[in-house]
Amino acid sequence: MATQLGEAKSSTELVISWEALPADFHLENEPVENTGQPLLAGALRESLEISGFIQPQMLIASNFGLCATINGQFVAKAPDWVYVPSVNQILGERKSYTPNLEGDIPAIVMEFISDTEGGEYSFKRTYPPGKWFFYEQILQVPIYLIFDQNGGLLEFYQLENSRYELKQPDENGRHWIDSMGLFLGTWQGTKEARTGYWLRWWDEAGNLLLWVVEQIEQERQQKERLIAYLQSQGIDPNNLP
Repeated sequence: MATQLGEAKSSTELVISWEALPADFHLENEPVENTGQPLLAGALRESLEISGFIQPQMLIASNFGLCATINGQFVAKAPDWVYVPSVNQILGERKSYTPNLEGDIPAIVMEFISDTEGGEYSFKRTYPPGKWFFYEQILQVPIYLIFDQNGGLLEFYQLENSRYELKQPDENGRHWIDSMGLFLGTWQGTKEARTGYWLRWWDEAGNLLLWVVEQIEQERQQKERLIAYLQSQGIDPNNLP
């Protein structure tokens, strides 16, 4: 299966095909820039899983190869976080994912700003193409997010007329993602001994999707309030009928 990008989209014609990862292709396995990046990615998935959002046909992964073949050259990019609404085949483990061949185009791709380079913004067209160009022009991912975990800045880009356009958050500092039915925004606090900025999900009613530790704490507080109420009514909570 091949796709051509015409002159209106590119100064040179690109022929794109969707082929599986070659058996002899070596995916880069470079270490992440810092320990915060896997925590950010894991926290995003955790609250989705607890809330019951994740379904078997979905693909949510981090540092995971997205593949395409451009003018006969195989290209794989590993975003820091990716969400694919539906895949054709549910597998326990994947080394990579090729859109169109294996299922939907990713609905969201996220990059956390690295300490050493600006690859998140690269529009380089020569082989291998830059991340921005790959997500925008090759995969045509509807939403591209770039997050600065140090400064807390979230850049939300939406694909419009084949180009990413920067979108401003709402009055609560959040962005509505229609394909997920959720808001995404920044949050400041502590999790897993990391204090700083995080990306968090909110439902349509504005309720924060909790992490496990927050859910446990919420249940503990509810139990304490119940005990206090029973005691105020002269009832021993340890001696209920």
